[in-house]
Amino acid sequence: MSSDSTSAMGFFERYLSVWVALCILGGVILGVLLPGMFELVAGIEYASVNLVVAVLIWIMIYPMMVNVDFASLKDVGKKPRGLCITLVVNWLIKPFTMAALGILFFEHIFAGLVEPQTAREYIAGMILLGVAPCTAMVFVWSQLVRGDANYTLVQVSINDIIMVFAFAPIAALLLGVTDIVVPWETLLLSVVLYVVIPLAAGYATRKLLDGSGNHARIDSFTAKIKPFSVMGLLATVVLLFGFQAQTIIDKPMVIALIAIPLIIQSYGIFIVAYGWAYLWRVPFTTAAPAALIGTSNFFELAVAVAISLFGLNSGAALATVVGVLVEVPVMLSLVALANRTRAHFA
Repeated sequence: MSSDSTSAMGFFERYLSVWVALCILGGVILGVLLPGMFELVAGIEYASVNLVVAVLIWIMIYPMMVNVDFASLKDVGKKPRGLCITLVVNWLIKPFTMAALGILFFEHIFAGLVEPQTAREYIAGMILLGVAPCTAMVFVWSQLVRGDANYTLVQVSINDIIMVFAFAPIAALLLGVTDIVVPWETLLLSVVLYVVIPLAAGYATRKLLDGSGNHARIDSFTAKIKPFSVMGLLATVVLLFGFQAQTIIDKPMVIALIAIPLIIQSYGIFIVAYGWAYLWRVPFTTAAPAALIGTSNFFELAVAVAISLFGLNSGAALATVVGVLVEVPVMLSLVALANRTRAHFA
């Protein structure tokens, strides 16, 4: 990617929390002033999937999937430790700690502050965040710590392949543990819609653009379509907070209640992954991205599945959107921490 494109992307990603916050404010204002418009959008759905939001999610995810290079999988065996940390944290630790924190806070610590049904929906949204490892923003975090870009690509590619098969079973297992009835058909449909189809489209695009072996064409293409991904994300945030506007007006503390366990989860997972990498003597250029991948979330997928399973104005959808607001400033603080501790690694 060119230095200009990288700088532009870095500038936007650095202030993503500002844009998200503005969209949250705009969504709440519009939701209060124009509730009929949001009700109309909410009614445009098929098989429990809102078609407007589905289009926006595809716009978000597609540019990320174009970056997934399946050819890079041949390099997996060169540095197995970093990949091992990423996969264990993402699939064997993170989903279960997120579920545990959700239950701890919303069934016990915050039990008197939230209605039981709403609490279960918040827990469900947190679980969906925990089961969706990051795909796109990983490239940004890796760049900011000057990590090994090729190895980051390997980690993301393998994570995406695993996600196709593991996301639905783990999500269903954990949602079932929290006594939430999950329709398997809807969950599997969400995985197909928001992972399999965009991944296939991204693969086809790479083959079309990279037929001559010139990766510059891919870099140029993704740089051009990146703004559409951003617009899709922000438009989705406006819609979701528009649907939740009255809840937020009536209960403004709900955002803080959801954010607390999400922040604890983020810093806790980073400490586990980063500390493990340090003890295992993994080089910094591999260790830092591995820890950041484990900490970050594929919130686009989590938002999409929450909407499909529980509805546009559900507590689960709200929890996943709060995850967007929380993630960017938290991840930037972890990037700064990683850069300050670089000298302690091999």
